[in-house]
Amino acid sequence: MKKIFIFFLYVVGMSLFNAQDKIDKAIQNLEQNYTQEKVYLLLDKDKYVVGDNIYFKSFVFNGYGRSTISNTLFVELYDHNKNLVDKKTVFLKDGEGDGTFVLNDFLNEDIYFVRAYTTWMANFPEEFNFMKQVPIYNPNSEQKLVLDKNTKWTASVFPESGTFIDNIPTKVAVRLYSQGVPPTSWSGYVIDQEKPNEKLATFKSLDQNVSAFTITPKIGKIYKAIIEDNKGAKQTIPLPAVSNSGINLQLTGDEKGINYKLKGANLTQGFQGYTIVGTINNQLVYRANIKTTASEASSQIPNKVSNDETSVLNLTIFDEKQNVAAQRLFFINPKKLNLDEPTLALSMNNELRAFNSFDIEPNEDYLHYTVLVKENNTTENKNENTILSAKWLTGDFTSSIFNPSQYFEKNSNPEGIDALLISEKWKRFDWESLLAGKTPDFNYKPQKNLSFKGKVTNNGRFIPNKNISLLLKTEKSDKNFVPAVTDDNGFIYLDNIYFDEPLTITYYLNKDKKQSSDTDNLNINFQALVTNVPMKNPLPTTNYHLVNDKSVPADPAVAKALQNRRNRQGIDDFNKETQIEEVKVVAKKVDKKDELDKKLSSGKFSSMNATIFDLVNENKDAQTSQNILQWLQGRAAGLTFTMDSSGNYIPSIRGSQASLYLDEMPVDASMISSLPISSIAMVKVLKNDGLVGNAIAIYTRRGDMIAEEDKNVEKVNKLVLKGYDKSVEFELPDITGDAYKKVTKDTRETLYWNPSLSEDGGLAPRAKFFNNDEAKNREITIISFDKNDKMLYYNEIIK
Repeated sequence: MKKIFIFFLYVVGMSLFNAQDKIDKAIQNLEQNYTQEKVYLLLDKDKYVVGDNIYFKSFVFNGYGRSTISNTLFVELYDHNKNLVDKKTVFLKDGEGDGTFVLNDFLNEDIYFVRAYTTWMANFPEEFNFMKQVPIYNPNSEQKLVLDKNTKWTASVFPESGTFIDNIPTKVAVRLYSQGVPPTSWSGYVIDQEKPNEKLATFKSLDQNVSAFTITPKIGKIYKAIIEDNKGAKQTIPLPAVSNSGINLQLTGDEKGINYKLKGANLTQGFQGYTIVGTINNQLVYRANIKTTASEASSQIPNKVSNDETSVLNLTIFDEKQNVAAQRLFFINPKKLNLDEPTLALSMNNELRAFNSFDIEPNEDYLHYTVLVKENNTTENKNENTILSAKWLTGDFTSSIFNPSQYFEKNSNPEGIDALLISEKWKRFDWESLLAGKTPDFNYKPQKNLSFKGKVTNNGRFIPNKNISLLLKTEKSDKNFVPAVTDDNGFIYLDNIYFDEPLTITYYLNKDKKQSSDTDNLNINFQALVTNVPMKNPLPTTNYHLVNDKSVPADPAVAKALQNRRNRQGIDDFNKETQIEEVKVVAKKVDKKDELDKKLSSGKFSSMNATIFDLVNENKDAQTSQNILQWLQGRAAGLTFTMDSSGNYIPSIRGSQASLYLDEMPVDASMISSLPISSIAMVKVLKNDGLVGNAIAIYTRRGDMIAEEDKNVEKVNKLVLKGYDKSVEFELPDITGDAYKKVTKDTRETLYWNPSLSEDGGLAPRAKFFNNDEAKNREITIISFDKNDKMLYYNEIIK
């Protein structure tokens, strides 16, 4: 959001600003050093089974507009033990990107977590990373995932502006927190500890998160709130101690603006010398100096401070010594989201497996749309975080908020979100640090696209200040000649390059390789400079747990997903035709793998149950990875990885850390991280087998280890780099095919997914899909942005 109006007002009298006082310097520090991003991921559904794809669309915001700071997003998938299962590098254009996680059959049934962040976000607290729990089910897992419905909750109370002053009527928010689903309703009352039978105030839940009441506290009194839920669970929560001096800030809103009242007690000079500062998204939008000796002051902040749009205003009161005296968050225009809606040509056929489509009326302001059509599995306790609630609420607050989407629905209660903000605190900065002149440690700077650092050696030695010729090519691009010169340390750099398919780099010591006998010994090992940042914090708590009981019944949504998995397997089996020649080829490859294993492995590392990866004759795609351990993710059952503080992949097999061997010598993960994949011949994953226990054994190539198809190819120096991850295209089922006709119950949940639907040949954007066998409660979500970042949003259930 662009800052347009800054008000320098004086309440009750006039005074001059001190040139560059502490607050001025703190505001300057805030605006220059605390610009931050936040991420929202739209997933195609909430629960998955192995064999599914997780389709996601990412939106990165800077404040309330799409961010232009970063154009690379990292999206990671973790299991509940914080093992990194998979990760994607997503290209961002105008703050938007998309990707896919392919859930292979090796994944155990478990609760998983999707984390998303930019490297710029790594300069700020990790709590602001996007994090979402995702249940993934596997019918073959020994342990089954169970949702704990025995809800436990805690509560806290929060006086408005954080102060509880003698004889000042004060609004108090009550906040419930639950690891799972909070009570559907709850109520309570307030007592004086000395008179427990006398109710001083009563309250009822405004929603499952909050309630509020007003009380006039008295010095020396001890107050308690008694809270009881609809099932009879009860808790007693103490209110803060009553202070005999201080100030209280009270806010209300109307069509014109935010009305504030300041009330003080036992202030030596009233509010003289006090300052009011308002910020939105860490930008100054309002400032007022007060010159009055009275103990009360009031004024109005115009809605224009937010450009008349929905925003969270962070209002802070400083005393005469420029210390923080009170703070309050307030929602400006909570019912005026300023959204556009698409015009749809919508006509639904409700027959089973019927073809359906709808057009989006072309609009020159909106060039492409994110479109999701899915079966709406309505649950009793809806807990949804939409792009609306992420943009205006959860992206900026780290506490758990149940069903945050409710605050942005058409029938939402403004009192609920106001009570919620009384209970929250703006944590993207703190005034104490700003006033002290502290700035974030900027260890990560945003870079355009991808960059790589290449270590160039010849006969194993660095070669500084040498001319290197590079030929860059992808499958769909022409060759690009790039001259490079090694620096004093023997490194070359590839900066600001974009590619989303394997990039083959052929390199020579000079332009004509035939003139250089040294070329055959030339080697370049590239290291990505734009890379993941290891997660430091523990994963969030969850109300899912695993049990050793395979008879646990699945909930209806999971049962449908499992049925859909069986449908896919049946279709695959029907379509599978095995040719005799193909069998011969496979048999030949198996023989080559066995031959390679016998050549490289000693008896100590021999095992009938080892998983072997032949990188000489097979697995050519390994060359696109920066690290062999990264490539191994998800390719062997029970094998998972975590990242240490240096970014090295640490392997575990079935929960126990695995040893690493290079040519049967023990090594650590850092040595494997710097090993070029082009020099690797074979990888063996041993699961508590042989004489080495759980281990990954990596074997380097010998001089005669060349694939059959490469033997007659002239030798060149080349490598392959992996760039941005391309998403898997969503495919509609072949409803008319013979295979699909054998499906007795079509239970697909995701009916249509397109992260970038646009006009086609001048025709209106059209979404096409087939009904499943439910043919009802189809939820349609459409999201787009114009060039000024105004959002188009549609979310309706069509029956």
